Amino acid sequence: MKLDLKWRMAAIVLVLVLCIFFVMPSLVDDLPTFWKKNARKISLGLDLRGGAHLLLQVKAEEAVKNSVVLTAGDLKDILLKEKIRFARIEPKERTLEVVLLKAEQEGDLLNIVSRQYPGFRKLSSLPEDGRLKITFELSEEEAKRIRENAVRQAVETIRNRLDPEGVKEHDIVAQGEERILVQLPGVEDVEHAKEMIKRVALLEFKIVDREHSLEEALRGNVPPDSEILYTSKVDPRTGRRMRGDPILVKKQTLLTGDMLDQARVEFEYNMPRVAISFDSKGSKIFDQIAEANVGKELAIILDNTVYSHPVIKQRHYGGRAVIEGNFTPEEARDLVVILKAGSLPAPVEVEEERTVGPSLGRDSIQAGIVAGLVGSLAVVIFMVIYYGTAGFIADLALALNVLIIMAAMAALRATLTLPGIAGIILGVGMAVDANVLIFERIREELRAGKPFRQAVDAGFSRAFSAIFDSNLTTLIAAALLFQFGTGPLRGFAVTLCIGLVANLFTAVWVTRTIMDYLISQRRVVGVGTSLASG
Repeated sequence: MKLDLKWRMAAIVLVLVLCIFFVMPSLVDDLPTFWKKNARKISLGLDLRGGAHLLLQVKAEEAVKNSVVLTAGDLKDILLKEKIRFARIEPKERTLEVVLLKAEQEGDLLNIVSRQYPGFRKLSSLPEDGRLKITFELSEEEAKRIRENAVRQAVETIRNRLDPEGVKEHDIVAQGEERILVQLPGVEDVEHAKEMIKRVALLEFKIVDREHSLEEALRGNVPPDSEILYTSKVDPRTGRRMRGDPILVKKQTLLTGDMLDQARVEFEYNMPRVAISFDSKGSKIFDQIAEANVGKELAIILDNTVYSHPVIKQRHYGGRAVIEGNFTPEEARDLVVILKAGSLPAPVEVEEERTVGPSLGRDSIQAGIVAGLVGSLAVVIFMVIYYGTAGFIADLALALNVLIIMAAMAALRATLTLPGIAGIILGVGMAVDANVLIFERIREELRAGKPFRQAVDAGFSRAFSAIFDSNLTTLIAAALLFQFGTGPLRGFAVTLCIGLVANLFTAVWVTRTIMDYLISQRRVVGVGTSLASG
């Protein structure tokens, strides 16, 4: 008995130490580095801290179209390598049209598509001016997979853009099939956050076309293999970036940012610029570009805007380049973050935007604290008055219950919201209810004439089933709220679920251990109108 009691006491002390470890960073700022690294402050939601709430719509169908376009480019390279002659390969919404010059090569084409692109299936095969036009269609299953991947990739990309170090308390989660919920506690510059989110960040390298006249192109005579883009410059009056001069560049993209390895801010004559380097494959391609185009200008293009177009002066660059564009230090840092995070797989639009002021958050915190303290104090006083010493033990277990909830919130890095505070208060109420059930069962056993030790054993064992059933059914409801609810409902469900699990530990384990200890020490224990000693 004594050995079992020591093990239970040791377990309670261990839980208490762990709880203090995780809760302390939220109470004290001056802590050792190791402590801060392994335990963080409890994250506060928008309704408590203030900040921005954005609901984004992912144009996932655009990702499907882009996938078809990329497949068309890849298929073109494969057919050229396999010496399958074709007139054109034309991507459309969800279909891919391939016009073969020789109808007898249809079988070879079908084998390649089925092997390399199993998501496409043959839709039709029709003669066209002595040729054979074969139409492939992307299956709905593959389109659904692409849309789902687009949303998942968009979540990760947005998270990396807004929090590249992973230390902020942003809440970025998928909501439904094509929406993303972004909550940015403490963020005041919402427009900057929206700009960081929506930028496509498509980095391309193209050769500047100096063989044709820019003036003729501006009049409408654009060469078929070239296009007109615009440079970027900063308005000296407003300090904002604006469209600069037109420039004629070749349409062919020689290299893209998907082979980017590193991006960092450098300063030359106190002017920031972005230095980039490519992976092994990108470095090889970059040097091939340089070797074939010495003396020509290489346009560095981001989102269809030419940021710089330096002259290629040597044949070997080692896969390194520099983007210059009269950047401010903040613009250069933003560009580095976006390039490192990668491109969004599909465009996003802001469907809903809300801003919560920090003053409203402070008011909510104060109101929640006052409500929690008043309610808890009333419960504590009632338990001591009505149940005496046993009520005081229940209050200790209740305090540990709240401590476990806060420690779990910090350890799981969950966000505490105003509905979450309501969940904590409800959990406290259920913890009190569990102790009331136990003490009333003990009273009944004492009135039946049983010795106190036997009455305690019977009270705990017979009340356990009712406590377990009530907590389990509420836990199931809270879990369903968390699974299918959004926003405030999830915050309420998180704290309630943690509180219910903690309740089973404190009400049954902690209270029983303390009472067993007092009985073993032959101390007087009061259970309301009944007094007994060990």
